[in-house]
Order: sequence, then C-alpha cells, then structure tokens
Amino acid sequence: MFDYDWFHGIAFQQQREEARYRCTASHYPDVDHETCLDNDDFRKFFESVETRELIYLRDGFSYEIKQLAQVPTKAHLTFECEPVDDQYRVGAFVVSVPFEEIVRVEVFAVHPSEKPEDSPQIQGFRRRPEPQAPEEAHIPEIQPTMNES
Repeated sequence: MFDYDWFHGIAFQQQREEARYRCTASHYPDVDHETCLDNDDFRKFFESVETRELIYLRDGFSYEIKQLAQVPTKAHLTFECEPVDDQYRVGAFVVSVPFEEIVRVEVFAVHPSEKPEDSPQIQGFRRRPEPQAPEEAHIPEIQPTMNES
C-alpha cells in the first residue's frame, strides 16, 4: 500500500492536514466546516498545530519521522529519525526502510500550548523481545476426556 508516491505525493500531506484540521475542529466545534478557514481564530489555531509522524514496521519497530530525506532512489523510504536515546541526539540518525515493511502510518496533531510534558517514547530503537525460556512459557494443562482411561 505504501510507496514512494504515497510519502512524497499528496497522500501523506493530506493525512497530516486532516490530523491538523481534526485537532483544530475539536477546539472549535461550533465553527462551520465549509467556512472554518474564514474564522480568524480557527485559522490561526490551525496554522500553529504541529504534527508528529510515526511509521510502524512489520517487525514491530516504530520510528518517528523527523524529516523525509531527498534521495534519488525510490526503492525505499529514507528519512531522518527523531532519536529517543540521548546518545543519538548529538547527530543525525538517517533510516532507510523498504516500503513493503511499513504496515501503518500515524499522524498525531497537537497545538504547541497543549503538548504533553512527557511525550510518548517511540520504540524505533528497542531490541526485539527476549524469547521466553521453555519453563516460563505457559503450557496449558491437558484434561483427559471421557473416552480416555
């Protein structure tokens, strides 16, 4: 479903604009949808709404896109990632992901005055879950049936 054109074309931009609009509309429920941008307060609020773009991969990892990279190849998505760990914040962390590995894209829109103090951490840098040892795995107890002696 996701490809180069989705991210670099209009679809990704539309998803961001839709999130910004919905965030703003929730603060101005009485403003008419058709004329909302004529309302100065609505428009100013909308223009200041910020977004966070998150991608989720088939392997369970997720990344926050800081900025899409302008690279000549169209075979994969290349972007600067918003690092979670402090040791990566001193530089730039650029990630390339095959499009077929992307299973979901989320856009979170929020006005700067309402940003949560503790932003949720995106799990792009986490390790894979540790496999359970056989003794820790839950094995259901098998109950004998009426036909068994």
